[in-house]
Amino acid sequence: MQSPAYLPDRPTSSAGHAGAAAEPGPEIVAIDTPTLGDRSYLAHDGRVALVIDPQRDIDRVLDLAAKRGGRVTHVFETHVHNDYVTGGLALARAAGAAYHVNAADALAFARVPVHDGDVIDVSPAMRIRVIATPGHTFTHLSYALETAGRPRAVFTGGSLLYGSTGRPDLLGAAHAAELAHAQYSSAHRLAAALPEEADVYPTHGFGSFCAATQPEGSVPSSTIGRERRVNPALTLDEQRYVSELLAGLDAYPAYYAHMGPANASGPAGPDLSPPHRAEANELRHRIEAGEWVVDLRARRAFAAGHVAGTLSFALDGSLATYLGWLIPRGTPLTLLGQTPQQVAQAQRELARIGIDRPAAMAAGDPAQWSGGRALRSFGVAAFTDLEAARHHRPLMILDVRRDLEWTESHIDGAIHIPLHELPFRLAEVPDGELWVYCRSGYRSSVAASILDAAGRTVVAVDDDYDQAAAAGLPTV
Repeated sequence: MQSPAYLPDRPTSSAGHAGAAAEPGPEIVAIDTPTLGDRSYLAHDGRVALVIDPQRDIDRVLDLAAKRGGRVTHVFETHVHNDYVTGGLALARAAGAAYHVNAADALAFARVPVHDGDVIDVSPAMRIRVIATPGHTFTHLSYALETAGRPRAVFTGGSLLYGSTGRPDLLGAAHAAELAHAQYSSAHRLAAALPEEADVYPTHGFGSFCAATQPEGSVPSSTIGRERRVNPALTLDEQRYVSELLAGLDAYPAYYAHMGPANASGPAGPDLSPPHRAEANELRHRIEAGEWVVDLRARRAFAAGHVAGTLSFALDGSLATYLGWLIPRGTPLTLLGQTPQQVAQAQRELARIGIDRPAAMAAGDPAQWSGGRALRSFGVAAFTDLEAARHHRPLMILDVRRDLEWTESHIDGAIHIPLHELPFRLAEVPDGELWVYCRSGYRSSVAASILDAAGRTVVAVDDDYDQAAAAGLPTV
């Protein structure tokens, strides 16, 4: 059987390049996807490049490789991802590169199967050593980048993160404890196998829900030596680490359930061509039919005036995470933006989690989208405003943060319905004026738009929760 173009026509490992000319050390470039809290990586020596855990919009990777002068010859996956649709297969096919995935993963497509201990010579300056690091998934791998015969860096995916580790419960609660113990062992394996100065390059841990905790989101880089000193997986005994890890797990986005199967099936690249343009009448019909029509403008602009029935998911926050979490899978989606560029940006973000081809789009402002109908609006306030208002009139306070946030601290007397549960629990929300808060304002705006679409009187608290107590509100 003839091998596909993206499989190499040489062995995936060799004895090295004895006598090869000296090459410059490789450069490692992070490709950030801050809206999902992930990073992909490109390492190159000026002529060839390898890529770790690429996102689905592979044009970013190909453009970067072209600018840095490296032809992509190898693509590596640390694991079958649960938080985004991979671009690995599409990138390997587009670049004619070898696509390396764990041999133990059950996949619907051909790839270069790799195993613990395999060595892949990418170029005279770059060699990859495969290290099994189960914990985030059963078949998770890390990849040590060796130069001049010595490990320089390790790509750790969802294993060893900056001051944390990947969460072990994404394959189901029944496996969480077993995988947590495996995560502990994997962290110790990496710490023992690699020198202190080796750089650590995780895929998760920059806001991704794949991270068990987010204590070090501002840390730009780390090394094995630093993680030995600060990472709970390397500083706590195993039982305490496992207990604290499991106790700290909270809800994760509902769309994660669809990512693993999508990635195992061999996803193609996204179609980012512009969607169909809808006029006001069509927008109204779509809203009345129960479809989702999403306004991408800034949340305060939405609050000041919007088409009745539209929902606020501003581009300046975690659009893909929360829209992907809340929208029923398969629901037709229309995107509204001030410019076609805003719609294109949202379309790209949503394609990364498998929400492809919006049903329609419109660009402009609410007056154009409403077809002459009156716009709706709701109030926006700070915690100081809430403190003043609650002494002058009856109102209800709704907390839409997640369970662990609520347990840590909340406003006394508030009702708690996490944002991801709100669309299904609207009947539980009491009548009357509602003031909605979250951690920093993004989720409260989304929640306020959902309540507004249901005809409720609502005020969105656009403020940092740390200001609640300072404003005089009772917190417990």
